[in-house]
Amino acid sequence: MLKYFGTDGVRGVANAGLTPEMAFKLGRDGGYVLTKDKKDGERAKVLVSRDTRISGQMLEYALISGLLSVGIEVLEVGVITTPGLSYLVRAQGADAGVQISASHNPVEDNGIKFFGSDGLKLSDAKEEIEKLIDAPEDKLPRPSAEGLGTVTNYHEGASKYLQFIENTLPEELGGIKVVVDGANGAASALISRLFADMGVDFTTIATHPNGLNINDHVGATHTKKLQEEVVKQGAQLGLAFDGDADRCIAVDENGNEVDGDHIMYVIGSYLADHGRLKKDTIVTTVMSNLGFTKALERRGLKNVRTQVGDRYVSEEMRANGYNLGGEQSGHVIISDYHNTGDGMLTGLHLLYVMKDTGKSLSELLSDFKEYPQRLINVPVKDKKDWKEHKRITEAIKKVEEELSDEGRIFVRPSGTQSLLRVMTEAPTQELADKYCEEVAKVVEEEMGSK
Repeated sequence: MLKYFGTDGVRGVANAGLTPEMAFKLGRDGGYVLTKDKKDGERAKVLVSRDTRISGQMLEYALISGLLSVGIEVLEVGVITTPGLSYLVRAQGADAGVQISASHNPVEDNGIKFFGSDGLKLSDAKEEIEKLIDAPEDKLPRPSAEGLGTVTNYHEGASKYLQFIENTLPEELGGIKVVVDGANGAASALISRLFADMGVDFTTIATHPNGLNINDHVGATHTKKLQEEVVKQGAQLGLAFDGDADRCIAVDENGNEVDGDHIMYVIGSYLADHGRLKKDTIVTTVMSNLGFTKALERRGLKNVRTQVGDRYVSEEMRANGYNLGGEQSGHVIISDYHNTGDGMLTGLHLLYVMKDTGKSLSELLSDFKEYPQRLINVPVKDKKDWKEHKRITEAIKKVEEELSDEGRIFVRPSGTQSLLRVMTEAPTQELADKYCEEVAKVVEEEMGSK
């Protein structure tokens, strides 16, 4: 069990759990681990970027100091999206990249996320970095003079990244009115340039970050303002990104929220119609709605599911040659172009499907019938041994037998809290509620923390 690294890097409350001192250690120890295999005389190169949080510069300067202390050449990208940094690491042939962001979290949080030379999140290196952080003595190299690292401004990287996204589409995208929500985050300064270059008729909301308003009732996790604006302006589409713009959630012409499952269905169906969906399969996590799988089956397409986390989706896609996957939360990976979830790339490709088919978003989703869901979080004393409780497993089995293939029940421990999450899907909301409450009650009786 890792002490500092979670599924999305190191996160915490900035200047409290995630201090400048920790950022320095992560830069020094992480930079050393990621670049220690360089040949003598070769200077390692690492890209560093951030989102718009007020704590970003504080952590960035501390992190860069750590990288410089072990002789690394730093390219300081400035504010850019997480997928933007991932692309630039590969494009620049860098040894690693570090993004300072807490994605969709509130402003008081921040995070430090490392990428390898392939632009993907770290796996094996995390353990080695953590050992160095907790080592009683710092024995890493301390060069002086010519052995120290240097910092170079690389703010032009944003233009290179936007050009990459634009080149994934065969034509401009005029003719559809779009409202874009930047979450006052990392995409804020990029949206107007990108959508103007693509000839889109667009307006924006939440693209004026002040360091404190990132994700503040806007963006992919708070779409109410966008939904209202789409209806008010008579737009055909709304697109919302989160703080680091690796997610995209859409809004249709009627003001209805369209999540990652729906977006993957639209893009995947279009790719399949043009013979471009590899193995006729879309990869999602176990949290995707049963209605998604059923809709794909009606089109003769398949759905492979992984455990929760876009990292697992990405690994499954690479291992088995799939080219589309993602999460209900809006992480969508179109691997013909990029190896990670990219909100702006996803949004433009959704727009392209609408333009090329001449159909509204609601029309493209007319065959997608979402199953009603119910989720109950049950506080428990120890979430690890829940499968050893016979009453719980029998209650789950009973629900599975009664629902058969017309619904499902899913129980899993929270990754960060002492909770068991009980989720059901059924043909009606009444049934979803009934089964979820039945199992949650058994969990509480067997393991409840009260």
